[in-house]
Amino acid sequence: MRCTEELKRKYNLNNLNVRQLPVDRVNDLEMSFDQIICTGVLHHLADPDAGLRSLRSVLKPDGAMHLMVYAPYGRAGVYMLQEFCRRVGIHATDADIRDLIAALTALPPHHPLENLLRESPDFRQEAALADALLNPQDSSYSVPQLFDFIERAGLTFGRWIKQAPYIAQCGVLAKISQSSRLKELSVAEQYAAVELFRGTMVRHSMVAYRDDKPGGGLISFAGDAWLRFVPLRMPDTICIQERLPPGAAGVLINQTHAYRDLIMPIDSAEKRLFDAIDGSCSIGDILERVLPSSQTKSQLDMTRTFFEKLWWYDQVVFDASRSL
Repeated sequence: MRCTEELKRKYNLNNLNVRQLPVDRVNDLEMSFDQIICTGVLHHLADPDAGLRSLRSVLKPDGAMHLMVYAPYGRAGVYMLQEFCRRVGIHATDADIRDLIAALTALPPHHPLENLLRESPDFRQEAALADALLNPQDSSYSVPQLFDFIERAGLTFGRWIKQAPYIAQCGVLAKISQSSRLKELSVAEQYAAVELFRGTMVRHSMVAYRDDKPGGGLISFAGDAWLRFVPLRMPDTICIQERLPPGAAGVLINQTHAYRDLIMPIDSAEKRLFDAIDGSCSIGDILERVLPSSQTKSQLDMTRTFFEKLWWYDQVVFDASRSL
């Protein structure tokens, strides 16, 4: 709280109100919100359902909520060490934390916690490590449990903050022999299966809407409204043009993806479409610029497929306001 107030003064944020109160008392603010960001909070509450219901009660009907909760499978090592600490009586004292950090250097090779200690930014500081292993309240949610969690609160799923790791059409999941069977499942079941296949997700970050949101909120490429979407490049996307696979004019990579299979090769026609993205032109405008002659059905289908794939792979987001 003090640090936030200092930042507010430093940057002269006069329109920022800073309040500190329990999540389940958010109605005390007597306000409603267009956007609510709640990351790393609900899974530490004694009653996460009550906390999420409280947040939903102050979300405007057409608002959006960004949620992040822990996922169970990638945190197996965390839960093993939490139980170890409970069994041997390790507490959140300075001495116990120092001794615990020293002990972690002796973990056997390939222990489930080892990869997190090496790669996750959440475990690079003593305070964060102690919070993870000694936190007295720590819940986690698989994909089906998360969908049940938001449904109980009167919310509906919008999208993953990073979509590609969950989508059966992306990366290695699109190449395995079971890919066609995956695509026969409902979308929610696909997400659940992909989580099990990947096996190392440590958190889920998603956008949720009120279940009575006017008009939903999902991006759809059905019909022709997609031609009016304005694509916006993600800031962490890069286009590699060296050592390319055969037939590729570039490879798109979102540098925030943790899974290395989530790369997107593009051919020369697709690269022209990608290069024409300027943040103001709609897909239809881009198509007219790149293919100024009369567009054939096959060209339209190629363009639709390409921009939907950019969306899946977290290479773009869309301003869909023109399609309303």
